[in-house]
Amino acid sequence: MAEVFYRKWRPRTLSEVVGQEPVTRTLLNALTTDRVAHALLFFGPRGTGKTSTGRILAKAVNCLQNETGEPCNECSMCQAFNEGRAIDLIEIDAASNTGVDDIRDLKEKVNYAPNNAKYKVYIIDEVHMLSNSAFNALLKTLEEPPEHVIFILATTEVHKVPATITSRCQRFDLRRIPLAAMIGRLDYICQAEGISSEPEALALIAKNATGSLRDAENMLEQMVVYHGSNIELQQVRSELGLTGDARIKDLRKSILTNDIRGGLAIINGVADDGLDLRQFNRELTDSLRNVMLVKAGAEDVAGLVPEELNEMRSLAADASLEEISQAIRLFSQADFRFSPQSTLPLELALIDCAVQCVETAPEPKKKAETTPRPKKEQTATPVQSEPKVTDTEPPIPAVVREVSRTEGSSDIQHIQKHWNELIKACKGTKGNIDALLRGSCEPVSLEGNALILGFYAPFHKDNFDNPKFEYTQILKEKLNAVFSIDCDVQTVLIGKEKRPAPPPARENHLVKEALAHGAKIISEEYMR
Repeated sequence: MAEVFYRKWRPRTLSEVVGQEPVTRTLLNALTTDRVAHALLFFGPRGTGKTSTGRILAKAVNCLQNETGEPCNECSMCQAFNEGRAIDLIEIDAASNTGVDDIRDLKEKVNYAPNNAKYKVYIIDEVHMLSNSAFNALLKTLEEPPEHVIFILATTEVHKVPATITSRCQRFDLRRIPLAAMIGRLDYICQAEGISSEPEALALIAKNATGSLRDAENMLEQMVVYHGSNIELQQVRSELGLTGDARIKDLRKSILTNDIRGGLAIINGVADDGLDLRQFNRELTDSLRNVMLVKAGAEDVAGLVPEELNEMRSLAADASLEEISQAIRLFSQADFRFSPQSTLPLELALIDCAVQCVETAPEPKKKAETTPRPKKEQTATPVQSEPKVTDTEPPIPAVVREVSRTEGSSDIQHIQKHWNELIKACKGTKGNIDALLRGSCEPVSLEGNALILGFYAPFHKDNFDNPKFEYTQILKEKLNAVFSIDCDVQTVLIGKEKRPAPPPARENHLVKEALAHGAKIISEEYMR
């Protein structure tokens, strides 16, 4: 039976351990100066080399020709370790030997001298699985072990190991394998095994291994078993359940260029072809994340091949970081729970991106004036002061008209009845306060000289209360202009359950826009 990749290509020297240079360098220095600790604790995620590093260290301290610190892998002792014949290397699975009796048995055997080697080495894997009694039984032995014994403890959950144990060990933290290092190792294995592989295919395998080299090696072997010695990107995508659809790139471009018509056509085309929309959206979101990383100057984190990197740079150049992050946020929140194959979540996310992009777009540069600007707006109520001339053209404010009061109505009733008129009057003000007020709050009461404004969500309340936006002062001025009421504004949180039910979906401006471009409503669900 052929040996599996992760065992066949297990590192045999410290220099072959992938992605753990700080740890291996420290151990090599300890070996060359003969200062190896009697107890070591290796902590790290699965597949990062904890047990492999422990075995190499055990081999190195017993190597008969160790001159550089590294095991020679040629002497009889190294060969015994490599072939699994070294009886002085004892590996214990703490997950299966959790009891105090197991540790007591270990304590009795610790005192016996090694059979052939210089040191007897105990590797206790998943040590955090030991019981409290077992840990207590191990304490004294760890603190004062015989000179011929070395303990190597390995764990993925170091927080479960008692401090009394960790304090008696030298601790080494192994990190997740960096993407570039993992790709390099997979490429090395492919060359040694005579496997032809596309660079993008190896990059996708490494990315989906999430830092575990063992998982990546297993995935590579699985691809070889299924598809032979020629590994292609599309094969890897198929095995991982990824759509890999080229339309992801097209939709990504439509999102970042506000091409609603083209984006809606792509979304409905994907649905008509029967692709899993949830998986398609996950890959789209991940693709947008890569654009964000490139835009933010973190290209190395994205782990892209040169062709993809150039494409991302081109897209990132035409969109702001705020627009990209907003697109990621909206598409990552697309809810497919009630209808997994409905196109509506993607359509609404697309249109939301375009609408919010327009609302937050930078104002154009002011053109040279050829005619004098009017000093005041002509309105039916006290007019706003003349806008200051700056380097950018200010947004066009809404014309403010005073709302006549119904006879017998109180001030708060008057405000509640005509709240939408106030929101319209706020259009064009600093910070787009009308967008913040719309659907996020309601006037609750007038207490003394203060209007109590109730918000449904903490996020909107905190945003309104932020003093740098001056929302309170703006709203105070508009209350005076629209209702002739001079009052302060105070905010409270009244909870989402107070939020009024939305109008039918067809009356929503986003849905109207989607329907106009060919979208269809499959079902309607309302959740508070």
